[in-house]
Amino acid sequence: MYFLLNVVGVLVVMGLVYLCSPNKRNVKWKSILTLLVAELAITWFMLSTKIGSWIINKIASFFTWLIACANEGISFVFPSVMANEHVDFFFSALMPIIFIITFFDILTYFGILTWIIDKVGWVISKISGLPKLESFFSIQMMFLGNTEALAVIRQQMTVLKEHRLLTFGIMSMSSISGSIIGAYLTMVPATYVFVAIPLNCFNALLIANMLNPVEVSKEEDIVYVPSKEERKDFFSTISNSMLVGIKMVIVIMAMVIGYVALTAGVNGILGFIVKGLTIQKIFSVIFSPFAFLLGLGGDDAMYVAQLMGIKLATNEFVAMMDLKGKLSGLAPHTVAVAVTFLTSFANFSTVGMIYGTFNSILGEDKSNIIGKNVWKLLVSGVGVSLLSAMIVGLFVW
Repeated sequence: MYFLLNVVGVLVVMGLVYLCSPNKRNVKWKSILTLLVAELAITWFMLSTKIGSWIINKIASFFTWLIACANEGISFVFPSVMANEHVDFFFSALMPIIFIITFFDILTYFGILTWIIDKVGWVISKISGLPKLESFFSIQMMFLGNTEALAVIRQQMTVLKEHRLLTFGIMSMSSISGSIIGAYLTMVPATYVFVAIPLNCFNALLIANMLNPVEVSKEEDIVYVPSKEERKDFFSTISNSMLVGIKMVIVIMAMVIGYVALTAGVNGILGFIVKGLTIQKIFSVIFSPFAFLLGLGGDDAMYVAQLMGIKLATNEFVAMMDLKGKLSGLAPHTVAVAVTFLTSFANFSTVGMIYGTFNSILGEDKSNIIGKNVWKLLVSGVGVSLLSAMIVGLFVW
């Protein structure tokens, strides 16, 4: 019975996302079904074979190395902070952006990243039905995170039209950052974190296909390469990358502080009206039907719905800390779907981070495309998290 509920859940989520699409006629169902089949195959491979786990661990090791390099620079300036056992979000997740942007800009300068985008994007685009750049962006998000991934392709974004820019905003709700994978692993089982990463990537493509289907001509489906006149010398390039990085860190920090504080303010008002009422509790009631569609019953369903509400209103760290203390008393299926759902940045503050990143990269005029479509970003973030959790749930009982 619960397995059938899980299957129905996948269909219900896809149906609701389709109903939200303002351009239903152009939804590419063949690409969506192909993505679903690919996800089922990936999940089986990841959960049932040692090779799959080994591959993901090796990829994760590379990005962990990047973060370690970034931490060397941060430690030189802030040695006392980085020596602490618990490092603040600002230093652990935001400051590494400076090095990561610089590293990938160097790859772009020598044409390496441009070549990878063109070739890997072509392969993924054949599966997803989306253009090469969007397809490769989903791969970047598996470990780079939304802000870093957007920064890496910022030169590409400056020449895109608004309808394609919106796709990047929609997909950005479903990422994580390599800099916080280690933090996740201290709280929840590693297996489901690593399974969630590629599933989020494919589901971001799937939902973008439904919420914002785009038609791109062969002439437009190219990777932008700056002309020789636009390219600066090597040292000017990397110095500019570092300045872009610190500017982005400041913008994102402001957005995160503002949205978390705003949530606290709303909770204060709600608590004044009804004692104990919070926006997290409201969201947990709203999400309870979806928790049952994850193949859960009774108390487990209500608890996972509560975790969903906490994640959306605050962030996944708060929810994971709560889950960490209850892991031993939960069924394997409950743990699998809960961890998978929580493994992404999909919440209100992420919308602010994406808007801030667009603003810093493209300016206020083009960043308005995010402000006008916040609801699409939220539908995408929740939809991707639910689909990933439901697909993993099919294999763990």
